[in-house]
Amino acid sequence: MENLAPLPGDLEPIETASRDEISALQLDRLRWSLAHAYENVPFFKKQFDDKGVHPTDLKTLSDLSKFPFTKKSDLRDHYPFGLFAVPRDKIVRIHASSGTTGKPTVVGYTANDIDMWAHLVARSIRASGGRPGDIIHVAYGYGLFTGGLGAHYGAEKMGCTVVPVSGGMTERQVTLIQDFKPRIIMVTPSYLLSILDEFRRQGIDPRETSLATGIFGAEPWTNAMRQEIEQAFDMHAVDIYGLSEVLGPGVANECVETKDGLHIWEDHFYPEIIDPQTGEVLPDGEIGELVFTTLTKEGLPMVRYRTRDLTRLMPGTARSMRRMEKITGRSDDMIILRGVNVFPTQIEEQILKCEGLSPHFQIELAKKDRLDVMTIHVEALPTAASLEARQASAKELAHHIKSVVGVSSLIDVTEPGQVERSAGKAKRVVDNRSQR
Repeated sequence: MENLAPLPGDLEPIETASRDEISALQLDRLRWSLAHAYENVPFFKKQFDDKGVHPTDLKTLSDLSKFPFTKKSDLRDHYPFGLFAVPRDKIVRIHASSGTTGKPTVVGYTANDIDMWAHLVARSIRASGGRPGDIIHVAYGYGLFTGGLGAHYGAEKMGCTVVPVSGGMTERQVTLIQDFKPRIIMVTPSYLLSILDEFRRQGIDPRETSLATGIFGAEPWTNAMRQEIEQAFDMHAVDIYGLSEVLGPGVANECVETKDGLHIWEDHFYPEIIDPQTGEVLPDGEIGELVFTTLTKEGLPMVRYRTRDLTRLMPGTARSMRRMEKITGRSDDMIILRGVNVFPTQIEEQILKCEGLSPHFQIELAKKDRLDVMTIHVEALPTAASLEARQASAKELAHHIKSVVGVSSLIDVTEPGQVERSAGKAKRVVDNRSQR
C-alpha cells in the first residue's frame, strides 16, 4: 500500500493548533450554541429551566456537565420539525432515519450547515489520504440516509470527481470500479464484503484494482475486519464516524498515517464520555457512552446528545484534536446473554480468527426451555465448504467464543452465499426471544 499521509502544508491550521487554542475556540462556540438552542427551541428552554441552568452559567468547558442530556426519543417526541432552531423556510435540506424502531428522527440543515458538513467530510477525506482530482466511488445509500449525500458533497468540496453509485446492484459496482478506476471508495464495511464476493465471482483479483483507500462508516467494525479488507484489496481501510442527529458522516475520522483512532473535529463538536447508567462525566481514557454537543450548527443544535455508542477519548496524535477509539458497540445493541454482555463486534473478531470462515454472519437469539440461546449463522469459505470442514470450523468458532467472550453458543456454518447480504448497514442481530 502506498504512503498516503498528507503533507503538513495540506492541513488546516486548526488541525495542528494547541490544545489551549482549541479549548478557547470551543468555549466561545459553546456559549453561542447553548444560547442559540435556549432562545430558539422551546424544548431546550424548558429543559434548561427545569434543571435551573442558563447559557450564561457556562464559564468553563466543564460547566457543560450542569446541562441536561438530549436523547433520540426527544427528536421523535417533537416529530417532525419541533427541534428546529430557525424558521422552516431557512432549512434547505431534511434527512431522516429509517424509523424502524418508531417514528423517524428528522434532522434539518441550513445552507451554512450544509457548507460546514461538506467542509468536514472534505477534511475527513483528506485525512484518509484523498486529494483534489481523485475519483471517489460513493456506495453509501442516497436519499433520507445521510451517508450518500454527506459523502457526495464532501467529495465535491474536496475537488474530487464523484461517482454517485449508491448501494445495491453489486455486479454494476464491480464494473464501474473496473471501468472508472476510482482511487477511493466510501461504503459500509459489510457492503464492501458483498462487493468483494462479486469480484471473486467474476474471477477478478481485487488487489489489482485502482482503489487506494476505503472510507468505511455507518456501522461498528473491528481492526480484524480492517486487516481482512486491506489484505483483500491491497488498500488502506480508514474509519469515518457520524450520526444524523449530530451531523452525518464527518464528525470524526481516522488519519491514514496512524489509524489509531478517530480524530474528532473538535472545532465543531464537543465530546464527553459518560457512565451510561449514572450520566456522570468520565475522565479521558475511560470507556463509556459518547455524548456530543454541536458548536456551530444552526438548523438543529444538539446539547449533550447521547449517542449510545461506547468508546473512550484519547489524546491527539496525527492531529491536535482528541481521538475516540473505534466504536466497540452501542449500549442499545449490547446482547445480555445469561448475564454476560456480548457485542456483535466481539463475535466478528472470533469469526475472523477462523481460516475456514467468511466475514458474513448473523446472530440469532431465541428461548429454549426458558433459557436464552445464541446461534451464530456464518458462511464457510468456498475452499472450506465440505461438511467435514464446516464441522471443524463450527467447533473452532464455538471454542473461541466460549474462551474469549465467555458464553456458549450454537454455530451454524452454512455453505457460501447462505447468509443474507445487505447493501447498507448489516442487520447483525435477530432477536426472537419474545416470540413463542
